[in-house]
Amino acid sequence: MVGRARPGELTSAADDPLTAAAWSLLTEDPAAADAVAAAVRRGETGELRAELDAALSRVDKLTIELERLRGELTEARAQARQAGEHRDAEHQQLRRRVSEQGARLRAATDAQAAAERTAAELRAAAQRDLAAAVAERDRERERAESERRRADRAAAEVAAARQAAREARKADEVRLALLVDTLGGALTGLRRELALGGGGPRPADLVAGASRAHPGTAVDSVAALDALLAVPSLHLVVDGYNVSKTGYPELPLADQRTRLVGQLGALAARTGVEVTVVFDGAKVVTAPPRGSRGVRVLFSDPGVLADDVVRDLVAAEPQGRPIVVATSDQAVVRSVRRAGAHAVPSAVLLTRLGRA
Repeated sequence: MVGRARPGELTSAADDPLTAAAWSLLTEDPAAADAVAAAVRRGETGELRAELDAALSRVDKLTIELERLRGELTEARAQARQAGEHRDAEHQQLRRRVSEQGARLRAATDAQAAAERTAAELRAAAQRDLAAAVAERDRERERAESERRRADRAAAEVAAARQAAREARKADEVRLALLVDTLGGALTGLRRELALGGGGPRPADLVAGASRAHPGTAVDSVAALDALLAVPSLHLVVDGYNVSKTGYPELPLADQRTRLVGQLGALAARTGVEVTVVFDGAKVVTAPPRGSRGVRVLFSDPGVLADDVVRDLVAAEPQGRPIVVATSDQAVVRSVRRAGAHAVPSAVLLTRLGRA
């Protein structure tokens, strides 16, 4: 059985629709259906309220989230605006830089073009200057070469003048020496002519049966030449170039003269004979050599052959003095032999000189 409800329990059941509906059903209250309907409505209302509260709570959360999102959106928009402004500023700065770089590039391009034009002008000017310098150098070289040639000619003329002066001085000295020798020879001839100082025939020459080498003979051997060289007062006359060209034709004429005179000097020193050597004077371009001691050196005058001087020397000697003429010129040999002189070939004299 169901007991009766206490007053406190009724109050709480009235407050709770579900409890009231249950109580009504238990007490079999005729209004139980209404109580159940009220409880049902009360339950639905509670659920709705709970759902509403939950929705309101979600709305509050969503409102808070929305406000937060709005703040973030506002901040994002502010950041985006700042970023845009910064981007615009950077874009403007880049545009200015590009413009400045473009201006600099144009200025550099213009400067490069100007520099290239200047370089081209400088190259052209340098080429012109170089061509002018080369031309001037060539002209200077030509002038220097011309000056050098003139200087060489002047030096050659000075040297020729000095050589001519030396040759003239030496020729004068030779002429003076020849003059002294000629004067000495003239004095000797005078002594012989005047029978002074032992000239003329020696006592032994007056002895009957005494004889000297036969004059006018041909001397064809070194032994016969040595026999004549031993004769006192012998005069050896040498046809200079005929002998030197036979002995050493490869030498220049000046060297031939020097060598022959030196050899004749050695022969005169060994034998004590008087030696006269005659050269053609037409081809003498340097000063003739001085005669060695005991050797007389003569040069024919211009237009006069040495052969004629040799003949004159033979003819100038007093009759009876032994004379030997060294030459291979047959015309000279015949003429001097007719005058009483002995003739020795150049080769025989050269062989004898080789032993001196």
